[in-house]
Amino acid sequence: MAITLTVNGTEHLLDVEPDMPLLWALRETLGLTGTKFGCGIAACGACTVHLDGRPVRTCTLPISAAVGKRVTTIEGLAQHGTLHAVQQVWVDAQVPQCGYCQSGIIMAVAGLLAQTPNPTDDEIDASLTNICRCGTFARVRKAIHQAAAPRTEGAAS
Repeated sequence: MAITLTVNGTEHLLDVEPDMPLLWALRETLGLTGTKFGCGIAACGACTVHLDGRPVRTCTLPISAAVGKRVTTIEGLAQHGTLHAVQQVWVDAQVPQCGYCQSGIIMAVAGLLAQTPNPTDDEIDASLTNICRCGTFARVRKAIHQAAAPRTEGAAS
């Protein structure tokens, strides 16, 4: 079945079943392997992308749910050769260890900061349910506050 999907600003016509998980369409059909498979039950968050600007887990989301919406993957988060603020702070703060889960966490954090520009630790804990087996959660929290800082400083000017 032909399905039209807009991913990272580009429209794609895919010949896939409508109930195929969006994760597999991204990875296997489009070759966008930055979005990772983790658990397969939408619990770990490794498969997080943005759907119309909101973080969603794609391992259980049928591709049909993304039709007519904008899908942004980790590959599309940077704009015009410039890393997104969250991606840049991840590099600067050396957040990842193994890195496997990090694309999903970055996408979740970018979504959080778009909705809550200066989150408290409690808001971070409530919003980010991604799992990192390496346990980089303290660095993740520190990086989130660093990514939010420029917004706060700019708002005060």
